[in-house]
Amino acid sequence: MPSYEELPTEEVDPSGPELDLMPPLEVARVLLREEARAHAAVAAAIDSIGRACAAAAAALRAGGRLLYVGAGTSGRLGVLDAAEMAPTFGAAPGQVVARIAGGAKALTESVEGAEDDEDAGRRDLGVTTERDCSVGITMSGTAAYVRGALAAARGTRVLLTANPGSAIPAEIRVVLDLGPEALAGSTRLKGGSATKAVLNMISTAAMAASGAVYGNLMVRVRPVNRKLRDRAERLVERIAKVPRARAADFLRAGGDDVRVAVLMARGASREQAEAALRASGGSLREALR
Repeated sequence: MPSYEELPTEEVDPSGPELDLMPPLEVARVLLREEARAHAAVAAAIDSIGRACAAAAAALRAGGRLLYVGAGTSGRLGVLDAAEMAPTFGAAPGQVVARIAGGAKALTESVEGAEDDEDAGRRDLGVTTERDCSVGITMSGTAAYVRGALAAARGTRVLLTANPGSAIPAEIRVVLDLGPEALAGSTRLKGGSATKAVLNMISTAAMAASGAVYGNLMVRVRPVNRKLRDRAERLVERIAKVPRARAADFLRAGGDDVRVAVLMARGASREQAEAALRASGGSLREALR
């Protein structure tokens, strides 16, 4: 049983702000100043974050998965990042997966004791392979749910925490030196901001390396609404250097796949374009060579 009062995330700043005596504007200013500490903590951990990015990228390139596991705020942020992968990068179903202690109910309400269930972490993670990359997210570094999941995980294991003394097993450890929260113990504040920033880095770097990005463009975007169709047409126009009307024609002819449309605009048939993408592992840049 951990000594919770000694955890970095439970630390109380003795000279901290008296939030209940402050006008709301001053509370906002205090929290804004604290955000700078979150960014500094991420910057200080950038080398280990880079290793986590490389591991996630290697997993996706090998046909494995990126899995997030967390409880409470940490779990919700993992679910949020995973949910963004299909609309942003056209990720395949099951390519990026998130598990949260307490299941779907925990997304909107507290599920008592869920983070303390190590066996549930093992069960919820499910079967993993050596190609997978599992990221355990726990600012306190004590969530038994995360410990159970990472202990059972095969492949590369990453721990994202604010506790340098966490005993949770992992090959890559990203430790954020955040200091006490302005509201003591509320890691949804600086801890949440830093967590979201790190997950953004891991998933974006992994998707960029797996062919979902060309330059700084989201070339696997799915045109499922007017805004995204407009964006997809502009991507074809920009990359293939064709008039907008022709870009729209190629996009339709290419099955709404920006990459296929670009290759068709360069003279390939749809079948040739799709074959080139398969041969390049989905990378438009490689297919254009």
